[in-house]
Amino acid sequence: MAAGRRLEALPSRQVLADGVYEQIRALIMNDGIEPGARVNIDEIARELGVSGTPVREALARLESEELVSRLPLRGYRVTELLDRKEVDDMYALRLLLEPPSAGLAAAAMSDANVALLEAELATCPAAPAEDAYSDYKALTAHDQRLHELILHLAGNVAVEQAFARTHCHLHFFRLNYNQPFGEQTITEHRVIVDALVAGNAAAARQAMTDHLEVARDRLLSRL
Repeated sequence: MAAGRRLEALPSRQVLADGVYEQIRALIMNDGIEPGARVNIDEIARELGVSGTPVREALARLESEELVSRLPLRGYRVTELLDRKEVDDMYALRLLLEPPSAGLAAAAMSDANVALLEAELATCPAAPAEDAYSDYKALTAHDQRLHELILHLAGNVAVEQAFARTHCHLHFFRLNYNQPFGEQTITEHRVIVDALVAGNAAAARQAMTDHLEVARDRLLSRL
């Protein structure tokens, strides 16, 4: 781990478990601990001013998100970034699941569903002004919520669960970090939602396909 203080001690009134989790998660997303590096539990606990227990609890949560992995008798390490084949494979799965789901969601459109989609777009109306994790975290969370919402509106629980298990947004964020992708993402989201709101299944499928293929090619061009 790099020298110098990177974490802020948590105020006593803050819920320890969530606060420790969020700080370690941000540290990983900001490359404060390099991919593949071992996590120094004692050092993190010291910087945060907490015991090792909430740090271990946070790492267990991060393991479930595949951001860290357990080392037998040696604690945890940060998982490696996806390589080209892993990125390609994950997008191949998404292209199988999400465009057909967008078509189903368009066919099932209602006033209530339109309101849900428009409300989600309103949570992130513009691209982040800065490239720090704290700024892009909101865009990434919005992107994940919108894709999950569309899958939910399509009505296939098995597809929703398969998508959730990939943790794709966390992996892709780590690869996208410090890259100017926000404006393009928001524009593509608007095209998808417009097709859904219009109840145009073919257009919704195509818009989702275009969105995923552009995102995939953007990532692969940097690997």
